[in-house]
This record gives sequence, C-alpha cells and structure tokens, in this order.
Amino acid sequence: MVHLGTLMATTTIPVEKETRDRLRSLGKKGETYTQILNRLMSSAVYEEFMERQYDRLKDKKAFVSLDEL
Repeated sequence: MVHLGTLMATTTIPVEKETRDRLRSLGKKGETYTQILNRLMSSAVYEEFMERQYDRLKDKKAFVSLDEL
C-alpha cells in the first residue's frame, strides 16, 4: 500500500466473510478498508468522549451556577 508517497507496512487480519461484508457495506465509494476502519474508530473515540461529557453533566454537584460566582 502506498500512502502519500511513503511505503506503509500492511498486515492481514483474518475475519469471517460476514464481518468483511459488513465492513465493506459501511464504506463509501472508493474507500479502502484502512480508511473505513480509521473513520469508524475515530467515530467511536468521539462518541466515547461525548458520553463521558454527558455523564459529567449529569453530576450537577460538579458544577457551580453562574449566579453563585
């Protein structure tokens, strides 16, 4: 695989055909498996971050109202 003019090491990850097909179905036209996986992982990291933020907002004791400042 060539990426931005540099040679990138690749590896093979054995997955069931159904898993491969599901991954392929999540891809956009012309997207490689690497691009699909990176996009999905970035999305998962963002969602996890947002869940932590929402959990923090649920803990009202952790915040001070502007009126109290």
